[in-house]
Amino acid sequence: MAETRKLHPLLKLLLEMGPLGVFFGVNTAFGIFAGTAAFMGATVVALLVSYGIARTIPIMPLVTAVFVLIFGGLTLYLADDLFIKLKPTIVNLLFATILFIGLVTGRLFIKLLLESAFQLTDRGWLLLTRAWIGFFLLLAAVNEFVWRNYPTDIWVNFKVFGVMPMTLLFTFMLFPIILRHSIQPVDDGEKKSDIDTLRD
Repeated sequence: MAETRKLHPLLKLLLEMGPLGVFFGVNTAFGIFAGTAAFMGATVVALLVSYGIARTIPIMPLVTAVFVLIFGGLTLYLADDLFIKLKPTIVNLLFATILFIGLVTGRLFIKLLLESAFQLTDRGWLLLTRAWIGFFLLLAAVNEFVWRNYPTDIWVNFKVFGVMPMTLLFTFMLFPIILRHSIQPVDDGEKKSDIDTLRD
């Protein structure tokens, strides 16, 4: 089995933002349908590069890529840009729903995604889960507002230059929670987990 490797943070950011940059540039030059096709192609390339280097693909970029291909394909096949505009709403609602289901069933899925980077108390993971649920719902609502009330080019600009700064700012705002609830790694026998108590 191939050994997994971590991507350099700058390369990771480039692979995440690159397809959006391609989308913006091609849309500006040739319109939304050409931009959508380029976005789909660039998304696949980014996944392949990520896998080629790290030998693994993170679940969230993979899910996002699947929806890009599905809704982008519908956009091109039906010649209707509604589908590519709906994609961010549906993806963000999906992530919020998955986290919420995990929350009410006592499984903090965000811990599975981030525990390799952070060691937090269960209270910390609970707070991060609630925060990300709210943020995903906010992104879905803002996307709906923008595409329904503004021209396509404005929506593309928001998608490229609005969502990422919002996400970076939100992540920065979570640092106090991460610092306050950080713990040193301990043996499995010493770990405590009582989600039901935290919810009381």
